[in-house]
Amino acid sequence: MGSDCVNVSEEKLRLAYKQYGEGDPLIILHGLLGASSNWHTLARSVFCRHYTVYTLDQRNHGRSPHVDHIDYPSMAADLLHFLEDHRIEKCRLIGHSMGGKTAMEFALEHPEHVARLLVVDIAPKSYPPRHEEILKALRDVDLSKMTSRADIDHALASRIPEPPVRRFLLKNLSYDSKTGRYEWELNLATIQKDYEQLNESIENGRQYDGPTLFVRGSNSDYVEDGDDVGIRKLFPNAEFETIENAGHWVHADQPENFAEIAKNFLG
Repeated sequence: MGSDCVNVSEEKLRLAYKQYGEGDPLIILHGLLGASSNWHTLARSVFCRHYTVYTLDQRNHGRSPHVDHIDYPSMAADLLHFLEDHRIEKCRLIGHSMGGKTAMEFALEHPEHVARLLVVDIAPKSYPPRHEEILKALRDVDLSKMTSRADIDHALASRIPEPPVRRFLLKNLSYDSKTGRYEWELNLATIQKDYEQLNESIENGRQYDGPTLFVRGSNSDYVEDGDDVGIRKLFPNAEFETIENAGHWVHADQPENFAEIAKNFLG
C-alpha cells in the first residue's frame, strides 16, 4: 500500500481481512500499530473451530487503505461497511486496545449488529499519550538506506530499546522486490497527525446493553481498579476478567487462558 491519501468522506473504505473457519461470524480488531496477523494464531487454532472468523486490518494499518483521517467514528463506519459488504447482520466482536475502542464505538452506535462484545485491555476513558516517541522513531528511519530488517532493527534500537516491542513493530514492514526497498504498511503520517484523537474517550450518552466482557492483564495499567464505574455507564451488563502474568498484549502473553475465557463468553 502506497502512502497517497484520499479524502475519507468521498470513499467507502474496503478493509483488508483474513477469514478462517465456519459458523456464526466473529470479527476481531487489532490495536494501534498492529494488524490482522496479530490474531492469526488464535483465529486459526482456536476460534475457527466455532466461528467464521474475520480478522480485519483497520484503516491506515496492514493492507487496508491509507487515508487522511483516523478516529473511532470513522473506524466504526468502516466496520459497518464491512458487515454490509459481507451480508453480516449480527456478529460477535473482539477488539484489543485501539481495536477495543473501535469495537466499543461500534457497539454503542450500532447495537443491533453486535451479539456479544469482548474488549481486551482498554477502557472507554481518555489516555495520556504513550506512543509519541515510537511514532517519531519509525518516521525518522530512512528506509531507502536500509538493506535488511536487521538494519532497521538496529536503527530503532537506541530509541526503542525493548526487543519485543521492536519485533512487534517490524511486522509492519513490507519489501518491494521491484524497488528493492522496505516500506511501512502503516500510514505513519496520518496516525501521528490524528494521534490525539485515538487517545480520546468514547463519548457518553449512549449504551450497549448486550453481553459485554472486559479482559485485562494483571501487569497492565490500561484498565485500572475503579474504571468499572465509567464502563458500566456505557455497558451496564459488563463483566470483568483479569488474566495473571499478562501485560497489555493479553492474548499474546497468555493465549491459552485468554482463549478459554473468550470461548466461554462468546458461546
